[in-house]
Amino acid sequence: MDKKRTVQRGGKKNTGRPKVRFNFGILLSIFTVSFLACFALYMTAANINDDFFGDAIEDTAEEIAEPSSQSASVSDEDTEEASGVPAPSVTNPVPQSAAADASYFENCCLVTDPLLLQMGELGSIPSQNVFGNSQLSAVNCMNTKVESSFGTVAVYDIVKLKKPANLYIMLGNDIGTSSSDEMIASYTTLVNNIHGALPDTNIYIMQIPPMAAEINDKVNEYNNRLLAMANTLGVYCIDTNTALKNESGTIKEEYWSDETHSLTEEGYKTVCGYILTHTV
Repeated sequence: MDKKRTVQRGGKKNTGRPKVRFNFGILLSIFTVSFLACFALYMTAANINDDFFGDAIEDTAEEIAEPSSQSASVSDEDTEEASGVPAPSVTNPVPQSAAADASYFENCCLVTDPLLLQMGELGSIPSQNVFGNSQLSAVNCMNTKVESSFGTVAVYDIVKLKKPANLYIMLGNDIGTSSSDEMIASYTTLVNNIHGALPDTNIYIMQIPPMAAEINDKVNEYNNRLLAMANTLGVYCIDTNTALKNESGTIKEEYWSDETHSLTEEGYKTVCGYILTHTV
């Protein structure tokens, strides 16, 4: 006779199943080991390739600089303007045109060294629009400060604030005493900066007047470089040199005063008349 088995049922107590507990220490250990492994691989690659870090920086820079495929394309015209390539319509020296009215000068500014400092008194450009002094020259045109309604500041700052419709610049009184290369370099910087800040302003580079025969070769060379500079920068150049010279190539007697070492009133009137008949 089979014995009866007695099945005992547990009460409400747990049967001893293992509990799953979160161990932060183990997770931190896994993270630390993974980080050290990645760092070891990274440093190994850097030691093998000397340019590893430079390549990584360049790749990042290229990704930043690379335009989005959805961005608008840049036209050839915009590219030329941004790169400073002169507009094809610029013809230098500016050819003769129909004479503009005298009111034209109301929208003009002049930056000059001693060559045209009396334009406000003996010429037609308003005195408050003539900027320069006896210290200003081609070679120091970026640094020399002159008086203006904006204070005593550099001519670049004055022009940027004035925003003239037409800007005339005559610099070159230091010919023969300054290096021609340095003069052109500073002059170019000034014009290029103004042209970039005020693209709607018509900039006219004025060739300097003829001088004594012994220095005229340097004057002519300098004026040719001014013409080349204007063509390169895409601004205008007017031949005020020819307007003032005599048959022998020096300045006409009635246009120059040996006493003041400057243009006479007749000389200023001739320059103003030339400006009015050579506009764009």
